[in-house]
Amino acid sequence: MTRRYPDVLQPEGTYPPTEDMLAEPVPQEVQEAQKKRLRAAWKTPQGWRYWSAVNNTEVGIWYTMTAFFFMLCAGILAVLMRTQLAVPENDFLDADRYNQFFTMHGSAMMFLFAVPMFEAISILLLPGMLGARDMPFPRLSAYGYWCFLIGGIFVFGSILFDSGPKAGWFMYPPLATKEEGIGPDVWLLGLSFIEVASIAAAVELIVGALKCRPPGMRVNIMPLYAWYVMVVGGMILFAFPPLIAGDFLFELERSFDWPFFDPVRGGDPMLWQHLFWIFGHPEVYIIFLPSIAIAAMIVPTVARTPIVGYSWIVLSAVGTGFLSFGLWVHHMFTTGLPQISLGFFSAASEAVVIPTGIQLFAFVATLMVGRVKMTLPMLWIAGALAIFVAGGLTGVMLAIVPFNWQAHDSYFVVAHLHYTLFGGMVFPVMAGVYYFFPFFRKKLLSETLGRWAFWLIFVGFNVTFLPMHLTGLKGMPRRIFTYPGSAGWDWLNMMSTVGAYITAAGFAVFVYDLLRPKAYQGQIKRNPWGGGTLEWAHDVPEEAWGNRSVPYITSRYPLWDQPKLVERMDAGRYYLPDAPEGKRETLITSVIDAKPLMVQRVTGPAWITMLAAFFTGGAFIFPTFHIYEPAIVCGAFAIVCVLYWLWTSTAQVPDQARKDVGLGLSLPTYASGPTSVGWWAVWITMLGDSTAFASLVFGFFFYWTARPDFITIGADHATGAAVALGVTLFVVSWAATVLAREVNKRSHITLARIALALAATCTVGGAGLIILSVLDLEPTTHVYPATMWALMVWLVAHSVLGVIMQLYALAGSIFGKVTPQYDADLCNVTLFWHFMVLTALVTGFILGVAPRLLA
Repeated sequence: MTRRYPDVLQPEGTYPPTEDMLAEPVPQEVQEAQKKRLRAAWKTPQGWRYWSAVNNTEVGIWYTMTAFFFMLCAGILAVLMRTQLAVPENDFLDADRYNQFFTMHGSAMMFLFAVPMFEAISILLLPGMLGARDMPFPRLSAYGYWCFLIGGIFVFGSILFDSGPKAGWFMYPPLATKEEGIGPDVWLLGLSFIEVASIAAAVELIVGALKCRPPGMRVNIMPLYAWYVMVVGGMILFAFPPLIAGDFLFELERSFDWPFFDPVRGGDPMLWQHLFWIFGHPEVYIIFLPSIAIAAMIVPTVARTPIVGYSWIVLSAVGTGFLSFGLWVHHMFTTGLPQISLGFFSAASEAVVIPTGIQLFAFVATLMVGRVKMTLPMLWIAGALAIFVAGGLTGVMLAIVPFNWQAHDSYFVVAHLHYTLFGGMVFPVMAGVYYFFPFFRKKLLSETLGRWAFWLIFVGFNVTFLPMHLTGLKGMPRRIFTYPGSAGWDWLNMMSTVGAYITAAGFAVFVYDLLRPKAYQGQIKRNPWGGGTLEWAHDVPEEAWGNRSVPYITSRYPLWDQPKLVERMDAGRYYLPDAPEGKRETLITSVIDAKPLMVQRVTGPAWITMLAAFFTGGAFIFPTFHIYEPAIVCGAFAIVCVLYWLWTSTAQVPDQARKDVGLGLSLPTYASGPTSVGWWAVWITMLGDSTAFASLVFGFFFYWTARPDFITIGADHATGAAVALGVTLFVVSWAATVLAREVNKRSHITLARIALALAATCTVGGAGLIILSVLDLEPTTHVYPATMWALMVWLVAHSVLGVIMQLYALAGSIFGKVTPQYDADLCNVTLFWHFMVLTALVTGFILGVAPRLLA
């Protein structure tokens, strides 16, 4: 069967628009008809169906409030811990409860508040800043939220049943691996589940910043917040996967006694520290950079002038993200690493101050050249700068190895950590809440209550944590639940406890201001702060469509520099002013120059995202209790839900090949390959997946260098012939998938289907041979066979995903979803298999070749 389809459609018409085109008025009756159709297309579900919503405005609010709730819960735990430490020999909390509280406090602040809050605020803000109608994958945002909610309740709720983890938020083995009960499993599997949500949101945000900018918004004029989103999203893709790989090994040891961290059987607890801190130190900057992004939006507004040093800030943000991955060992200075390593990482820890300082000095310069109005958000930013600089100075002290040896694991480190995180995260986020609240909720928070909250929190914070520097220098270690009165720490601890209660009072004022009724305010100004960026073109009263029309942008501060921009947006003078088909749509533009490429139809409300998250949660939660059959069933149902979601709402064959988007421009309604957002999502996701796989490979070579008994002469190895044949079948499967894509483009549809069927068959055969190759190895006896089995499990799990994707593309071809012209699904599957074949080749080398060379 062969059929010739036309070539891929390209944009047609006038671009960029002329001033005469923009100046042409839109009749009032046309405007009203367009608004009516847009409202119908973007209508938020009502009643109980409201929870099926996927709009960024709804999901972002849910995400933000849930993350804030977990922060308050973690803060309550902190106050309870400070109460226990107020006086010596206190019995307010026993040791076991205290250990659960400090473990959950750190875990919740890091995993349930800091990163989710960045992603939540970004989901809310980014479409508005970019003039987009929504994020490119609204249902992915909703799926990520429901995963976060389910996982967060599961993890935090464990302390209510006295089953919380108690080995610290870093879960060092062997303490954590040998801990009785389900606490470590709750931490490992629950937070791994939450990390899925974090990576899903990172993919959504990166693709949104790259592909959903308004026409004309080149990368060198897009808002600094969007730059920070891309940098931090990339950091999440490289930082979280090593932790996921570590969790994978950790849970295999906990569940099946594979000795990755047991020195008696060749394991090494240091591998966990490396994998954890490869995540853990970039995590600090993943938290810090989004808060700097908030400051980068507030500072120009209060200074009434464009930001000074835009390009320097962008380069510094990228540099900070890059350098943050070279700092992890400064958490391990006391573990006995070689002196040359300590010197290198000490220097790197000090070098990261340079790009961080450039960003801060750019903000100060902007304030100096502008006409500053000291608004409430700027007060919080000023407090943030003061506290963060103090935390940065103690960070430089801890980067010096001899001092680090003295202060390590003392309350000096607790003080440094909180000065960094409060100054670099909490205060800027509070500034962002006050600044963007009119955008979120179309109301203003109280100036008076906001200042009360600021001064209570600012004073309380410093009263709490400033004395801790001295407490640590006087020798008080971290993570102890009581102390003797003779130690001389009692008055310092009492001061810190009083400060904690003052801080809690400040947050109570903020919560009251946030939740109190505000109906009396009436309608607020559209742009109450006088900002110059695109989000302040929002509709007041609120409309669910995001922007009335998608503008053409020529400036970093379009509301300041482009006269009549808002008026023309409101009139529907720009792109996509209408929804005649009743579909939700946004524009997709080119990565560098933001030239219009296509019209993207985005998905609407659905329950399937909640169901997929529910079953995904079951696949992670049931193994916590060592119940594996229901976990497998839940995993299967999760896959079915995702397949249904993809089949019914993505890469649909359009009913019209192109669409008039306004201003004389006609755009395609379908794209595949690098033009499509789906291709970018797969590429970015697989980049993160490859990072996790590289972490497992790092583990193999770590054991080889750290353990002389890792591979001994005469040790049993994976069966070489089975490995070679299995890898060969994976290569054939990849080649057949590529062939299917190419012949499908040439309308050889039958040949494409045969190639996909062959590819799926070869994948199953290759996975079976890889399993067969390690069956003679016993993973519980030594870390070497355990490592071989872990690599096999990783490859086979990806093989299952790979064969499902091949069969999905085959079904698409059979049922008309994949055609020679409309082949986005097949292109995305092929892209996945490019990564998959590299994984198979590397796994084959480590299973079949490396041990024989290195023994």
